[in-house]
Amino acid sequence: MASFDVIFLGGGPAGYVGAIRAAQLGLTVAVVEREGLGGTCVLWGCIPAKALLESAAVAHRAREAKTFGVSVGEITTDYGVAMKRSRAVSTQNSKGVEFLFKKNKITWIRGTGALTGRKTMSVTDDKGAVTTHDAKKAIVICTGSRVKGIPAIGLTLDKSNILSSDDVLIADKAPATMAIVGAGAVGCEFADVFSEFGTKVTLLEALPAILPLEDADVAAELTKSFKKRGIDVITGARITAAKVGKGSVTISLAGPEKKELTVEKVLVAAGRAPVIDGIGLEAQGVKLTDRGFIQIDEQMRTSAEGIYAIGDVAGPPMLAHKGEREGVVVAEVIAGKNDHHVNYGNIPSCTYCHPEVASIGLTEQQVKEKKLDYKVGRYNFSANGRARTSGETEGFVKIIRDSKYGEILGAHIIGAHATELIHELVVARENEFTVEEVDLAIHAHPTLSEAIAEAILDSMGRVLNA
Repeated sequence: MASFDVIFLGGGPAGYVGAIRAAQLGLTVAVVEREGLGGTCVLWGCIPAKALLESAAVAHRAREAKTFGVSVGEITTDYGVAMKRSRAVSTQNSKGVEFLFKKNKITWIRGTGALTGRKTMSVTDDKGAVTTHDAKKAIVICTGSRVKGIPAIGLTLDKSNILSSDDVLIADKAPATMAIVGAGAVGCEFADVFSEFGTKVTLLEALPAILPLEDADVAAELTKSFKKRGIDVITGARITAAKVGKGSVTISLAGPEKKELTVEKVLVAAGRAPVIDGIGLEAQGVKLTDRGFIQIDEQMRTSAEGIYAIGDVAGPPMLAHKGEREGVVVAEVIAGKNDHHVNYGNIPSCTYCHPEVASIGLTEQQVKEKKLDYKVGRYNFSANGRARTSGETEGFVKIIRDSKYGEILGAHIIGAHATELIHELVVARENEFTVEEVDLAIHAHPTLSEAIAEAILDSMGRVLNA
């Protein structure tokens, strides 16, 4: 039996960041992981998907090159080549985590782990050999989440016709036609990728708008952009059945656009489920929420003493950066040195399609539901000098502020580099800056960030460049 201060079950963003922080605090640390380090984010999510999106962006810009005075000839795309590049980037990042483990003297125990006690764990390697390990202080569950199909309507994942986001990351070519079920961040990102690689994409969303968790104005702007690029967007789409044929899938739709849709492939991007089966939670008295996630308190403690949970398995938002912050917090709690909890009200949401979407805080609909007195400031990138120079004038910045005190209630950006720009407003909200205080910061000219400054001014009735 090997003994450590803390064992993390799972080597994704939550687990590996928590492990590094715990090691920094002087604890002896092991991470149990059966696949490569980095988890879904590095291996099957954030990193490879964003690499594909970058390939799509290059293709898009190449098609526009002539307007910049650059002639590149006929543009052709090869999804297989882009896929191989994305896998190489993924592998590089995973190797980077391995390096960090060695640097911080963290032990990687390769295999599948299961709780055998509140401070003991068995690990089965790929040859079936079982070892047992002891955690003197704590065990942290960070097993992440998995993709799920919708078998009730015939959308059972089969790796051939009905695909998950994992499956398309290793596909060697783009299909001629594809229906994407679910228009959240994952669905919108892959709609962008496959459209640029020549696929005729139909994006299906059961709710009234795509990106249903984002502000309605942003969703409407992205819908307009997608349709302009030839992506069919159907909202309020209720799938009643799906029939798999030879090399095709026929989807029956009810609702506003009642029809049958036949496509070569279907990508199911309608949610994820926590990975909790077979890890011994029930035997140790670990309680779940009514949605099937592990129940935790503000210090990541579960209902079982000595067992903690972080990341996707501990509930939404199911975002890598949320898991990373929880990893830092749990390490500090276990080491007895924690002063800060996770601020779940200030976690940025980012969608990396083109144009990008990013937000922080409340949407305008949520502000209305809370009956808050508010004002909105908005500035279009089409009026921004830097956006004009780069030819990236789609979208806008929208600021929602409290009428009386100037508190930033929410901020929403759609446009080029939105996922980078949002962090000015994340920092502002974390430090409780008012719109007046953000206005005091001088924004360099010409930059895209000036759109934030102008939206701030607009919320105060003082916009300058519009």
